[in-house]
Amino acid sequence: MIETIPSFGLGTFRVDAAKTAQAVSSALQIGYRHIDTAQYYNNEVAVGQGVRDSGVPRDDIWVTTKVWWDRLGRDALIASLKDSHAKLDIGTLDLALVHWPSPQGAVPIAETLAAMQEAQKLGLIRHYGVSNFTAPLLQEAVKAPGGKDIVTNQIEVSPFLANRKLVDATQALGVKVTAYMPLSEGRAHNDSTIKSIAEKHGATPAQVAFAWLLSRDIVVLSASTNAEHQKTNWDAQKLKLDASDIARIDALDEGRRNANPSFAPKW
Repeated sequence: MIETIPSFGLGTFRVDAAKTAQAVSSALQIGYRHIDTAQYYNNEVAVGQGVRDSGVPRDDIWVTTKVWWDRLGRDALIASLKDSHAKLDIGTLDLALVHWPSPQGAVPIAETLAAMQEAQKLGLIRHYGVSNFTAPLLQEAVKAPGGKDIVTNQIEVSPFLANRKLVDATQALGVKVTAYMPLSEGRAHNDSTIKSIAEKHGATPAQVAFAWLLSRDIVVLSASTNAEHQKTNWDAQKLKLDASDIARIDALDEGRRNANPSFAPKW
C-alpha cells in the first residue's frame, strides 16, 4: 500500500472518456503509480476501468479524486465520495481533494474536513487534501480539526506561473504541493528558453518543465493519452537540470493563470 503521494502522476482533466481507460492502463504499465481524476471530469468510470485493465496490483496504485465546490457540506460531500467510490469501482480511494474552496467560505472548512474524516471511517477514502487553496485559506484549514492530516494542496504551477509564494507557504506548513497545468496549456512546448535547455540536455521541452518542478519538490501531473509520450514524460524524472537552467526557467515567471474561474478565491 502506497502511503506517500507519488511524485509523478497522470492527470486526466479534459481527457475524452473514451480514451481515458486506455491512457490510464498504458501509463500504469509504463510505471506510473499516481492517477488523478475528479467528479467534475466526468471520467471516473473510465479511470477505474483503466486501473483494473492495467494488471498492476491495486495496492501499488495511488488514485486521487476531487469533490466539486458545491458539494462541500457534510451530506453532499459524503454523497459525492460514495458516487466516486462506486464509479471508480477500485475499492477505497487513496486521496480525495476539495476541488475548489467554498466561495466566500459558505461552507466552513471545519465542516468539510469533518466530512472527509467521516468518509475515511466509512472506508471511502484513505487520505484527504485540498486544491486551489490560497495561503490564508490553507493556513485556516491546517488549523481546523483534522487539518494536520491534509496531504496536499493541488495548484497551478508552470514555468510561466511559478506561484512561488503559495508554493513556499504550502511547503512551510508541511503540505505537499501538486502541480496541475505544468506546461501552461502546452505553451512550454514552444518557448524558446525551454526549447534551448531541452536541446542542451537532449530532452523534450515537456521533460524540462517537469524536471524544473521536481527540483522544487513539487508533485507533477502530466497529461497524455499517447503511450510513447507518456513514456517520454515519465523519463523526465531522470533529467537533472543545473543551476543555470533553473535560473533561466525561473526568469520566465509571469504570474499568469490559466485556471481562474469566477468562483476562484482571491489570489
